[in-house]
Parts: sequence; C-alpha cells; structure tokens
Amino acid sequence: MDLRIFTEPQQGAAYDTLLTVAKATEDLGFDAFFRSDHYLRMGNGDGLPGPTDAWITLAGLARETKRIRLGTLMTAGTFRLPGVLAIQVAQVDQMSGGRVELGLGAGWFEEEHKAYGIPFPKEKFARLEEQLEIVTGLWATEPGKTFDFHGTYYDLADSPALPKPAQRKIPVLVGGHGPSRTPRLAAEYADEFNMPFASVEDSERQFDRVRAAAEEAGRGGDELTYSNALVVCVGRDDAEVARRAAAIGREVDELKLNGLAGSPAEVVDKIGRYAAIGSRRIYLQVLDLDDLDHLELISAQVQSQLS
Repeated sequence: MDLRIFTEPQQGAAYDTLLTVAKATEDLGFDAFFRSDHYLRMGNGDGLPGPTDAWITLAGLARETKRIRLGTLMTAGTFRLPGVLAIQVAQVDQMSGGRVELGLGAGWFEEEHKAYGIPFPKEKFARLEEQLEIVTGLWATEPGKTFDFHGTYYDLADSPALPKPAQRKIPVLVGGHGPSRTPRLAAEYADEFNMPFASVEDSERQFDRVRAAAEEAGRGGDELTYSNALVVCVGRDDAEVARRAAAIGREVDELKLNGLAGSPAEVVDKIGRYAAIGSRRIYLQVLDLDDLDHLELISAQVQSQLS
C-alpha cells in the first residue's frame, strides 16, 4: 500500500509552506506529494496568503525534490486549454526527471471561476473527454510526426506535439463517483482510478464498475491502479486526535466515519479494509500543513506497518 500526501493549498498556504511539506514527504519515506488545483478557499476563513497555481508549484517542487512522485488531484479541465496543459505537464516532468502524474477532472467549483473570470461551461464532461484524448494523444505522437484533432470543443491542426515528457508515458488519473461515464473515461484513458472521500462499500462498487468498463474496452480490469483519497487525523491518544480534529474544524466521530482518524492502530485497520477491496494507494488529505509532527507520526506508526 502506497501512502501519498495530498494537500489543499487553496485553504491558505504559501509556496514555502508547500515546499516544507514536500520535503518532509520525501524525508519521511512517503511515496508522493500531490495537491489540489483550486483558486478559491472553501468554507470559512480568509484563505490567506491566497492561492498558488498547481503546475507552477509542482515545477518549483520538481527542482527541490529528488525521489517523490508529484501530481494533482485533480487538475481542473476548465482552467487550461488541453494543448497548453500538455506542454506544461511535459515540461514539469522533464524538470523532475520523470516523476510527474496528471490527475485530470472536469472542474466543478463555479464560485472560483466567477472570482477569477474563468469561463465555466455547461458541457464540462464532454470537454474533459476531448481534453484527455488531446493530452494523451500529443504525448504519444512520435517525434517528427504531427497530431491533429477535430472535435466539438477543440481543434488542433499539424501540431508538432512537443515537448515530450521525460517518462515514456505520464500516468493519468481519472476519478469520481459517476456510475457510468466516469468508469468509461477511466477505462479509455486512465492508468489509475481514484475514488475520493468514499466509504469502503461505495469504493468497492465503483471499482467494480471501472473493472467492468475496462474489460468492455478490451483492457484487463486490473491493468488500472485503484486508489482512495481520504482525510487523515491520527493521534497517539484520544486527546491528540481531538486536538488535531479541532485544528481543522472537524469532529472526531465524523472523521472516523468518513476518513482515516484515531490511533495508528485504528487507521492501519481501516486502511486494511480498503486494501481488501483492491485499493493499492491512499492519498492522505492533510489539512493542517503546519503540523509536521502529524506526518512524522503517520510515517513512524502507520506507514511502517504497511511496508
């Protein structure tokens, strides 16, 4: 079971904070550092010092880290044109020496689009499908050949399809709760399917849908990696769990029900339940980015039991 650190910088985090967390992620033996792609805080608070751009952040971290994988859960398809996104991600992959992964989703948070003047189209899912075909198609085009695409929303002609990533194939993540279109997209384009903030039971049902869609598309159902994203709140005792829950504005009982919360033993046990349904990777949503002791505890007493 891989454990990855997943951050939500739109809630209030400067680049230097993210760099500190990313270096701790690497030093403590976690598999990867991922971040959301949002420009507006959700919920209460001021969100200071303001948003940071996902791919500019990852470009910086690519030069400051050596081992960990770097990526997004999920890049918003509404933020960037697919040709531009393919260039950006390929360049960051080069800068990292081949450690980048792209989670790509349709985009959903209308308020952040209004706040920063970003168009919020109605046909987001249909656009996402074209974006996935374009981005993966550009990367897969052989050097010296060109890429063309003529869709409903995007039109590319005689693209040199450059630059190329450092990796032969950048892993692509697709995720979500949709019962039909989402599994189909994952089966067509994804290397990994991620189920965000879902119970073991709901995750199992969705994983089964994705496996079935993959087999229908001519792939083996287990060709994809299956993963979960879950909020994390671990403590050495009840008081420490309660303190960490309060710091992120959550209740302990709710976190235990909907995330990974409690003692290290409780969290290891719940991760085991996800592993039993085929999840091979957990993205730990860390909401208090100043609490590095939390990461140290998870590394020492949770991750060590999963190795």
